[in-house]
Amino acid sequence: MAREIAGYYYDEEKKRFFPTRGPIPGSSRKRKSESSSSADKSQKPASESDQARRTQSWMKSRSKILQFRELCGNIIPSRKGKFNFQTTCQNKQASQPLIWKYGQTQKKVDNVVQQMNIDIDTPAGTLETDILLAGGLNGTLSLFLVGNVEQEFNYEIECSPEPVWPVNKVQQTECIAPHNLCMPVHASIFMGSDITCIKMLRMPVDGALTRNVLITTMGSGASRGVAYIMDVTAPLGYYSSTSESLRRLASFESTIWDADCSYNGDKVAIGANRGAFLVNVESRVASQVLHCKSDVLSLQLDNPGNIILCGLRNGAILTVDARQKCQDFASQHRNPNVHRNSSRPKLQRNAHYPPKISMPSSIACLKSLMLYDQYFLASSMDGSIKLYDQRLIQKGAVQSYEGYVNSHTRIQLGVDPTERFVMSGGEDCKMRLWSIKSGEMLFENRFMSSVPSVVCWAKPADLARTPGELLDDQDYWQKHEWGVWIGSREGLFYMDWC
Repeated sequence: MAREIAGYYYDEEKKRFFPTRGPIPGSSRKRKSESSSSADKSQKPASESDQARRTQSWMKSRSKILQFRELCGNIIPSRKGKFNFQTTCQNKQASQPLIWKYGQTQKKVDNVVQQMNIDIDTPAGTLETDILLAGGLNGTLSLFLVGNVEQEFNYEIECSPEPVWPVNKVQQTECIAPHNLCMPVHASIFMGSDITCIKMLRMPVDGALTRNVLITTMGSGASRGVAYIMDVTAPLGYYSSTSESLRRLASFESTIWDADCSYNGDKVAIGANRGAFLVNVESRVASQVLHCKSDVLSLQLDNPGNIILCGLRNGAILTVDARQKCQDFASQHRNPNVHRNSSRPKLQRNAHYPPKISMPSSIACLKSLMLYDQYFLASSMDGSIKLYDQRLIQKGAVQSYEGYVNSHTRIQLGVDPTERFVMSGGEDCKMRLWSIKSGEMLFENRFMSSVPSVVCWAKPADLARTPGELLDDQDYWQKHEWGVWIGSREGLFYMDWC
């Protein structure tokens, strides 16, 4: 029999010694401390163990973030790279919203919503308040008062918020619930066809800043597409109808899909089924700047009002210079001897191509970024959302955002005032939120049974007031600048962050 040698073991099959460098394969060794600790853990309830583990992990993560902030400033190193401390905290906060649903708003907010600040004449005097102008696919224009001011009015409808997300009741009580919405008498009117755009126009006139609202209707077989101007500079009479402050800007023998306005409010761009138009607000003269066979479903006008970004039904995104004279191709299209061998639609010469952007499907929405005027977001009906740089069109998209679900619906994109996040609904009835710079999806959940097609972020400029002009019960709207309105056929929702 082989004798034992320290540090070696004898293999009977191979009839030789092998060095002992670690545990022999198949053997199991447990320390006494490990076995005793596992026995103690098995005696504890599973719920207490999981809760302790989550708490410990959260404390460890928070301490690491704070430690890196103290040692490395705002830069946080990780396996995926280096991150800004402030951005990391904001992304964490953005991923945990609270959402409320307003009753009695069905089929009133499923196409467009815009929040603004106006003055209203009441029996108690002139009050400054926020309002929501909402347009539905049924052609109804509705005005809602935002804030707890219904005691001053004889309102027709009062809409109360009910929490729908998160399901945890404890988290719902951590944030102050928004106030009720109320609709004054005669505040709802029928515009003749679907409302496609509601946007603020701030136009300087004689040294004063007038506040107007651009409202466009789609048009139908019985009526034209029309652009209206609603003057809200003077206090809105509470007992008067909303239609009294409307005046027609221009009408078109076309279907109006979208509209946009310049920064100073003197120009309005119209996207229609026959191309794009530019309207001078003061003279009310409309000129066609883009002729094409494909509908302009979405467009964006730059601040000076010279360059129009047009998203077409065929998936193309064109940059049009409105300062150049537009060539009329209508007569050439009617002549069968012209372009006989060409099956591609002809565009006018002031459309800059190549290069141009072509997305796989119809353009659902375009959204220009104000802080970076060369960047814009584009979504298409194949489920794509991309970020482009107009200076690098030939290189394709700068960033892509995964998870968007769409096949045929015109769904709006919403960008927060700081331009850090982009939001969009989907045909799967889910709402999603991404980081614009990283493309990371921060929120994805379903809290309604219809497509969330409308997104309207409350702008800080619209909410800014002096302390003397603020109503005490409206402090919530002045302090919370992150809130966003979400519209669908099911009704109006409000999302906020504590």
